Amino acid sequence: MAAALENIKVVDLTRTLAGPFCTMMLGDMGADIIKIEEPQRGDETRSWTPFWNGESTQFVSFNRNKRSLSLNLREEEGLEIVRKLAANADVMIESFRAGALERMGLGYEAISSINPGIVYCSISGYGRTGPMAEKPGYDLIIQAYSGLMDLTGEPDGMPQRVGFSLVDLFTGMMAFGSLVTALYHKKETGQGQRVEAALLDGQVAALSYHATAYMATGVVPQRMGSGHPSLVPYQSFRASDGNFIVGVANQGLWERFCAGIGRPDLLEDPRFKTNDDRVVHRAECVETLNEIFRTRTMREWVEIIEQAGVPCGPINRVDDVVNDPQVNARNMIADLVHPNVPELRIPNSPLKLAETPASIRRPSPLLGQHNEEVLGELGYSAEDINGLQERGVIGKAQKPAATE
Repeated sequence: MAAALENIKVVDLTRTLAGPFCTMMLGDMGADIIKIEEPQRGDETRSWTPFWNGESTQFVSFNRNKRSLSLNLREEEGLEIVRKLAANADVMIESFRAGALERMGLGYEAISSINPGIVYCSISGYGRTGPMAEKPGYDLIIQAYSGLMDLTGEPDGMPQRVGFSLVDLFTGMMAFGSLVTALYHKKETGQGQRVEAALLDGQVAALSYHATAYMATGVVPQRMGSGHPSLVPYQSFRASDGNFIVGVANQGLWERFCAGIGRPDLLEDPRFKTNDDRVVHRAECVETLNEIFRTRTMREWVEIIEQAGVPCGPINRVDDVVNDPQVNARNMIADLVHPNVPELRIPNSPLKLAETPASIRRPSPLLGQHNEEVLGELGYSAEDINGLQERGVIGKAQKPAATE
């Protein structure tokens, strides 16, 4: 089948997570991603633990379907190579500190003067405008700054970081959606444009009902553990042998829930008759249900509540998810052929398009693996490429461990 973005060329000047996640999804949809990396160390995540046959699991998770060009951007010849790549590209995406690429002559104004149709995306922590525009942004710091951490954790505990890099991943999704939208606009009008994706912007948008509720009432939302501010019971509970989740989102579900667990009497308890009553008497409702749930195993309760037609499920660990029949039926764990990791497995693309499906054509690249290939496409001869390497403009291409 045809790939939706198979004719799209992307110059990727991002690193770590948000930008690479975005460009990986573009690559999954067929785009040609040229990942530019520092010659010696490459993307920082290449050195992040844990390792699988010498390859960082962080790096291989976010860099499939890309070609690596190890390029020294401190050399004018290196900058000129980027300009040549950008001249024939559809997208250029970067995550440098504000002003850094402008000083190199690689900012939006400079690149768009070479290629007016370029879609140029900048990923940053706080955005390219405002008093904090020049501050670096990190997932952890934005989780705190955006209010996400203050809403995460138990009411009487410390604010908690979400268990994975949610801010970076959300920003990568924002950038992906924005770029595809801008490419559609370019197709219709021929016009390129500048695109921004800021870590802080994404999390302020994600505050959604919390922020709106505060602006409506003046009441600051509080941490509620696994609970929901507007629904009860809608959280985790403890069975005799483990935890599970229940989502009673309306009154009809509450009636089915009470019948299913064998406690129709709860429907007549004035504290629990309506959702509003249950929200007011949240602690009593949760305590009552936990006493009930301690009498059976987690699997037993999940089966009982599901049979009643009420949303519920186990609280899985990562190993449960990776080996889950539904996850595997959805083809969400992919096997890749990698020169250094023969049994490499990673999460697959979540993008499901019937006519133009996502595909994995390349594993994550070795550092500088595609130097000769990419530069050859720009018209550099083998002699030219050797000269660039001797002058330190490009790095030596990393070889598979077995051949080094």
